[in-house]
Amino acid sequence: MVHIMDETAFENLRNLVETKQYKALRDELVDMAYADIAEFIMSIDEPQTSVTVFRILPKDSSADVFAYLDTDRQAEIIELFTDREIERLMDDLFVDDAVDLLEEVPASVVKRILENTDKETREVINKILEYPENSAGSVMTIEMVELHDRLTVGEAIKNIRRTGVDKETIYTCYVIDDKRHLVGTIPLRRLILNDEDVPLTEIMSDDEQLIFVRTLDDQEEVASIAKKYDLLSVPVVDKENRLVGIITIDDIVDIIDDEATEDFEKMASLRPSEDEYLKTNVLTLAKNRMPWLLILMISSTFTGQIIEGFENQLAAIAGLTACIPMLMGTGGNSGSQASTLIIRGLALGEIKIKDYFRVLWKEIRVSVICGAVLALANWVRMLILRAVTGGDTSNSVILVVCLSLLCVVIVAKMMGCTLPIIAKLLKLDPALMTGPVMSTVVDAVSLLIYFALTSVFITKGL
Repeated sequence: MVHIMDETAFENLRNLVETKQYKALRDELVDMAYADIAEFIMSIDEPQTSVTVFRILPKDSSADVFAYLDTDRQAEIIELFTDREIERLMDDLFVDDAVDLLEEVPASVVKRILENTDKETREVINKILEYPENSAGSVMTIEMVELHDRLTVGEAIKNIRRTGVDKETIYTCYVIDDKRHLVGTIPLRRLILNDEDVPLTEIMSDDEQLIFVRTLDDQEEVASIAKKYDLLSVPVVDKENRLVGIITIDDIVDIIDDEATEDFEKMASLRPSEDEYLKTNVLTLAKNRMPWLLILMISSTFTGQIIEGFENQLAAIAGLTACIPMLMGTGGNSGSQASTLIIRGLALGEIKIKDYFRVLWKEIRVSVICGAVLALANWVRMLILRAVTGGDTSNSVILVVCLSLLCVVIVAKMMGCTLPIIAKLLKLDPALMTGPVMSTVVDAVSLLIYFALTSVFITKGL
């Protein structure tokens, strides 16, 4: 039985390491999940000690544990390994895990790994590394169950028993013809439940039921397909529909995580980072933040110019200036709310570009309700403040502020649903159109609305 580990269990393991009770440590590790073993190894500060712990793992589990380690610890282990140990590790690693390793570790480590990898594996790794970054080909593995379409169920099961131990997954089998064209898929369950003399062509899923991606398709599309069709693995074919690999669920989850992180960073106006926060140096963090900070700072010039153009009104009429932060903040928040929902809908395929007018009409109705409630609440707020503080804010100013608030919320939500769809139409990432970017744009529009209504209702007389 595999146990889920807690901090107490980790502390017991550390005591075994410190007292060098390696036999007892091995017995404990054998009963742990691979991910927990990797977490324990990464908690060891001394590289030599972590390598010692890794070396005592059973051979049939060491490669699985290695795949869960972070890149820094993987590189440390490779550097302290002998050539023979590297060769054995690379023989046991699945190709997609080996490719992930080579993409992240320093060049000196890559050189050692490739020098101690057999020629056939090295050729496969180099071929996968040639695919564009974030493409389906760059994240696939070649270790899948391939069954020829001339086989029967009994022959297929014998084939799986003979070769399945070296495959990353056997739950879905892929049927190919003489030219390696993907012609169908068969779940393992369907194989087991059919008679041995039944041909594979009679039970495989084909034609419109055959789901696959191409090597150059974006990895985000792979994740969408896996989610839509509830797949544990997605077959990858070349431009001639020949099966070249599969993308398994563990890599699909990583893709979803990476894409979500990238969108989150873009929504915060950050340039996406390749490394974790604590592993990224200060200069890189600053470099990732500066471009948008500069753009947004320069963009705020428009806001400043708008305020400067109405300085005389602000100075002459009590209460106008104090409401500016509230209007700008509410507008920015309203726009970000709408844009966040639209960006999520676009990312999940729930909203298409053709749905723009439906989305716009819905947001207009939502914004009218939200704006009316906020305007009413603000009317009451300003009356209470005037009574409590004895201020001289006029009814005209209160009316303008509340009317401006209503208009700002409506316009901000319209912009919040429009800008991401425009970005999608222009083949830009919609995630760019939220957060600070949205707030900066809405701030300027909010001020224009505010001062325009001020000019109409106050400056020219109510």
